[in-house]
Amino acid sequence: MEVGQTAVQGAAGMEAREAIALEARNVYKSLPLGRERLDIIKGVSFQVKKGEFVALMGPSGSGKSTLLGLIAGLDTPTAGQVFIDGLDITHMSEGQLARVRNQKIGMVFQAFNLIPTLTALENVEVPLYVGRHPDSARARAREVLTMVGLGERLKHRPHQLSGGEQQRVAIARALATRPTIVIGDEPTGNLDARTSATILDLIAELRQTTQTTFVIATHDQAVAARADRIIRILDGRLESER
Repeated sequence: MEVGQTAVQGAAGMEAREAIALEARNVYKSLPLGRERLDIIKGVSFQVKKGEFVALMGPSGSGKSTLLGLIAGLDTPTAGQVFIDGLDITHMSEGQLARVRNQKIGMVFQAFNLIPTLTALENVEVPLYVGRHPDSARARAREVLTMVGLGERLKHRPHQLSGGEQQRVAIARALATRPTIVIGDEPTGNLDARTSATILDLIAELRQTTQTTFVIATHDQAVAARADRIIRILDGRLESER
């Protein structure tokens, strides 16, 4: 093989790696159960490309929430590897994981998880005061709240906002640090169908404007229908991927 050809192949391989936002390689998770061990995740492997919207689906007890915690860096696999933006987070210390979560991962939850005593603006500023970020926290928080349509609600506290508006604040907070990937745990679970559709429209718009990757665990077929791809988990194994 010629040197030039080798260089081209090496560059192509590097580009392919750079195009992957998230990768799980043969991931297992077990927990002690008396003298035995309970296998929850059983050799799951998949990749998510940058800019993709992937729905993670599975019935209750399938291991979906456990897998979500592993790929979000909130838990450590028993075996296998998890990569975020090319970084192997599997054996990182808690301090290192905290930095990765702050810089590369945004989280959106079903229950919004906003701080009730803070305004929308202050809630979005919170992750920007952790670690190093190039932006003014106040300016960046204003920017992302405007992006999600809440530019006029900056000083409102969560109890003064509707469920849909609270989830918009949560999405703005997730995007504040310009993460590689936003991971959602049933983000439309507490919303009615009309508000859910509005949130999905917002996610579609944000993907276009920010090129952020979204991985959302959901039971909602309407959410899955909007995804580029669906990964189904059953009994701790990857049942299908399409």
